[in-house]
Amino acid sequence: MTAAHLMKTYSPQPVAFARGEGAWLWDTEGRRYLDALAGIAVSGLGHAHPALTKAIAEQAGRLIHTSNLFRVAEQERLAEKVCTLAGMDNAFFCNSGAEANECAIKIARLHGHQRGIENPSIVVMEKAWHGRTLATLSATGSRKAQAGFEPLMGGFLRVPYNDIGAIERLSEHPSVVAVLLEVLQGEGGIHVADREYLRKVRELCDRRHWLLMIDEVQSGIGRTGKWFAHQWSDIVPDVMPLAKGLGSGVPIGACLARGVAAQVFKPGNHGTTFGGGPLVSVAALTTLEAIEKEGLLANAARQGEAIMQGLAREFSGVAGVKEIRGKGLMIGVELDRPCGDLVRRGLEAGIVINVTADKVIRLLPPLVFGDAESKELVARLAPLVKAFLAEPQPVVQG
Repeated sequence: MTAAHLMKTYSPQPVAFARGEGAWLWDTEGRRYLDALAGIAVSGLGHAHPALTKAIAEQAGRLIHTSNLFRVAEQERLAEKVCTLAGMDNAFFCNSGAEANECAIKIARLHGHQRGIENPSIVVMEKAWHGRTLATLSATGSRKAQAGFEPLMGGFLRVPYNDIGAIERLSEHPSVVAVLLEVLQGEGGIHVADREYLRKVRELCDRRHWLLMIDEVQSGIGRTGKWFAHQWSDIVPDVMPLAKGLGSGVPIGACLARGVAAQVFKPGNHGTTFGGGPLVSVAALTTLEAIEKEGLLANAARQGEAIMQGLAREFSGVAGVKEIRGKGLMIGVELDRPCGDLVRRGLEAGIVINVTADKVIRLLPPLVFGDAESKELVARLAPLVKAFLAEPQPVVQG
């Protein structure tokens, strides 16, 4: 096995997984790992879920792709289902979170032009992450990710996250047409927006006739214990990009809209070749049905609380652990130093974790995590972190 012909866009860990079952993975050497990453918040149903496996196999035997030049019955059923769960009016299906956010950006710009605004602007957040296409990279708040891809796209006004005053100071800006934000900043380090902040953003958007666009790509589809993270604040966005957990590993994204935003696009304004095909639509429908049938929303909230409480006990008084934060099964443990090597150490200990924003251990377990898996995660992770923090820090030469 060789990676010689792959573009060097990743530095993968020296492990290849051969199969999975539930919350567990096995590598090509037969070693077992507890999966606390779920393919970066994708495999909500875990691995080899029987209902999903059956539905995908049966649909593949019937029809995989026809294109959106024709009606797709499975896509129409999915649109009805997800819009009902979200309280939205319609949906555009695509292949990824970046494409879903591209769709949201295009809705906002076209909406602005339809209102006579020549150069529409979108308010975005520091430390945000919306994708790696040029438009979504420009909306993203990471200079590390943006470096080398200039000139970036204009039309974005960046403000601090969770700071309503910063957005209010732009309220008289004539070009603003929308606010784009995450309820929990995933790549940015699992930062959680205040409930009251989100409500005030909603009120400000209503008052200024702006679109509120909430990126639920990572936090949606049950990850926080509700279908969508913004539902903890009892608000509804005008535009909502989705992806990751929607298809349980099958690549599908969606951009949902309501009200005026749902009427912006007309035939020819936007499109996709692969988006919303029969196979991926069936995978998404099966995912949503399994989450409902198996009570995985309540389980995500319960297991997330158990994991955070367990980690809080283990790290009480441990120097170097700055904060444990998150919602449901979207958890971050911030340390006082870069900790990327914990990913490798985790694999050696039989757990799959991630580090984001240099110093934040990111945990995104499958929604099917049970009590035993939550306890096992804490039991395996805590000693690794304590041992890591006990090591002498390298001396930085000034």
